[in-house]
Amino acid sequence: MAITIRYFASLREQLGVEQLTIEADHIKTVSDVWDQANPDTPLPDHVLIAVNLNYAQAQATVRDGDEVAFFPPVTGG
Repeated sequence: MAITIRYFASLREQLGVEQLTIEADHIKTVSDVWDQANPDTPLPDHVLIAVNLNYAQAQATVRDGDEVAFFPPVTGG
């Protein structure tokens, strides 16, 4: 299974990567994706998640070929 991961804004800066692809046959949810790609970093609170351009929750199911994007909370001023 190959899943593309994209990080945006401060998450991209914090993790030092914009995009990566992981191979992981045992991944079932978005939360599993995060854990596989970032084993030493817990999923931050209030992160926005999209699977294939549709907003999703951490428990959402992922499949081979999916793109999972993580966005930090949006603030305005």
